[in-house]
Amino acid sequence: MKTPLITNDAVVLGLLLSVLALVFYTSSQKTPFWTKFYGIVPSLLLCYFIPSLFNTFGLISGEASGLYKVASRYFLPAALILLTISMDFPAIIRLGPKALIVFLAGTLGIVIGGPTAIVAIAAIDPSVLQTSGGDETWRGMATIAGSWIGGSANQTAMKEVFGASDKLFSTMIAVDVIVANIWTACLLYGAARSQKVDALLKADTSVVEETKNRIEAYRASIMQIPVLRDTMNIMAVGFGGTAVAHLLADWIVPALDTQKELLTSIYLSSVISAFFWIVLIATTIGLLLSFWQPARRLEGVGASRIGSAFVYLLVATIGMQMDVLAIFDNPILFLGGIIWMLSHVGVTLLVAWLIKAPFFFVAVGSQANVGGAASAPIVASAFHPVLAPVGVLLSVLGYALGTYGGWLCGISMQIVFEWMK
Repeated sequence: MKTPLITNDAVVLGLLLSVLALVFYTSSQKTPFWTKFYGIVPSLLLCYFIPSLFNTFGLISGEASGLYKVASRYFLPAALILLTISMDFPAIIRLGPKALIVFLAGTLGIVIGGPTAIVAIAAIDPSVLQTSGGDETWRGMATIAGSWIGGSANQTAMKEVFGASDKLFSTMIAVDVIVANIWTACLLYGAARSQKVDALLKADTSVVEETKNRIEAYRASIMQIPVLRDTMNIMAVGFGGTAVAHLLADWIVPALDTQKELLTSIYLSSVISAFFWIVLIATTIGLLLSFWQPARRLEGVGASRIGSAFVYLLVATIGMQMDVLAIFDNPILFLGGIIWMLSHVGVTLLVAWLIKAPFFFVAVGSQANVGGAASAPIVASAFHPVLAPVGVLLSVLGYALGTYGGWLCGISMQIVFEWMK
């Protein structure tokens, strides 16, 4: 790892926040240039892409910085709580089964895409089938299956289950991050043009609009000018809930670790992850608080606005993990990752078209699989901030399915590898 120009995280944080402020300032301008520019390039995409360029060209280093860990462990749980406390849970349920169907279609696309990618890259470069490297190739790709259906905890579980080497695992992490982030960028771009995509899918968006309008109407009815006390209450709820999530995770994970052998035998070792429990507990706290009127009324003084600020900070720290030039280090594996992702996208879009599901379900269902809790709410927020809880709920389901789906995909790739060899 090369030493970046800026190594002080305080400076990096200031740089990222300056980028976010600049994007928000320019996107709010009504001049012809900026209006046309942001009509083509979504502001959220820039918040993600500019930090990735800083990382790619050595100004900062996502690998060396501790900001992503802080953002994902502290600001993400707080954001999940603050974005969820005003949620109209019955309205979310009324979104109907299409959201779940599209999400599961995305999972199926990943399971199918793994073996498809093995066949494709073997046809292009038969050396991947050689015993010295081919066996490792499918084992390494199995770890991506765990990540793209669940998250990093599921990815680590697949590494242990299938025995991928540390060297190949690090390469697969690069494939995972870059290919997944390219797709995230595409979703953010598509979110700004969701009406055109919905027209192509012949989708019925009424249920999404009804949910959005209902939550917006509630927020408008309780809106008021916040004072310092209100802001402190919001911070207390967000970070107090985050503290509870961390505290319970610190109790749960060691208890589960004593049963690691049993959990591994039934492919549930991924639940021995503090991050999994932090996200799950924070989401649960937000859901429970949404039924308590005093907590719901915090929305009127800016709970979701502060939660959204945390999310945008997380977006910037996710962006700084990506090195866009790393794709040239091992092009055949990256090509396999792209083919794999195209399978996921194709199956998801096909099912969405068949059941006339809106693009919102496609984007959030896909990201709940591929990106998990760190990015599914971000994609949902790109459609509208009030819809972030949908991404949260589906990403939790992705964690539950990640190890099983990843295991099934890994076994399928092993079978295809043995058959082709």
